[in-house]
Amino acid sequence: GLRRCGTEAILPYDQYMHRFAAYFQQGNMESNGKYVDRNGHAVDYQTGPIIWGEPGTNGQHAFYQLIHQGTKMVPCDFIAPAITHNPLSDHHQKLLSNFFAQTEALAFGKSREVVEQEYRDQGKDPATLEHVVPFKVFEGNRPTNSILLREITPFSLGALIALYEHKIFTQGAILNIFTFDQWGVELGKQLANRILPELKDGSEVSSHDSSTNGLINRYNGGARKGRRGGGETSAWGSG
Repeated sequence: GLRRCGTEAILPYDQYMHRFAAYFQQGNMESNGKYVDRNGHAVDYQTGPIIWGEPGTNGQHAFYQLIHQGTKMVPCDFIAPAITHNPLSDHHQKLLSNFFAQTEALAFGKSREVVEQEYRDQGKDPATLEHVVPFKVFEGNRPTNSILLREITPFSLGALIALYEHKIFTQGAILNIFTFDQWGVELGKQLANRILPELKDGSEVSSHDSSTNGLINRYNGGARKGRRGGGETSAWGSG
C-alpha cells in the first residue's frame, strides 16, 4: 500500500495449497478493501491490494512474464515445503529448484551486459545480438518474500494462516481502517433481495437504472419463452 503497488501475488509451490491465494483474496480484500478510515473520512492513499496467485509452475506459464518484465510492480510471496507428501523421483527437487530460481531472478534480473556476453559465447552475429538483447533484459529489484516450511501439516498451515491474518490486521492499523468488517458486501445483497421477486414475477420492470432494467427485462422475456418451451436464442443476445 505505501509503495502504491496495488496488488500482491501468493505463489505456493505445493498443489495441496492451490486454494491458498483464493482464501486470502477473501481474507485480505474483504478486510482492507475500504476507502473510509476509522474516523469516517475518505482516505487519500491506497488501501487494500488485489490478492491473486496460482501454485507452482502453473503460474510460471501463466503470468510470471508480467511479474518479471511487466510495467506493474507485483510483490510476491513464495511458499514451499522442504518435504513433500508425494515423493516421486526427483520431482520435488525440480519444483524447489524453480522456487529458488524465481526469487533469485526477480531480485537480481539479468543485465544487458550478461545477455550480450551469452550471445557472443554462442557465436551469434552482432546484428542478431542488437535485435534480440533488449527483450532478454530483466531489470530485477522485484520484491519477494520466501517462506520455506518443513512440510505442510495442520500445524504449519495454521501457523501460516495466523501469520497472514496478523499481517492483514497490522496493515489495517497502519492504514487507519477497520479491518474486520465487511460493509461492502451488504449493498449487493440488499439490491438482490429487491430483484429476486421481480425475477420470480417475470413482469417488465422500470424501477432500476436503464442498464439493470434492460438486463432484467431481457432475462424475464427469455425465461418466459423458455418456460413455454419456445426459447429462441435471440432472446439472449447482448443488450
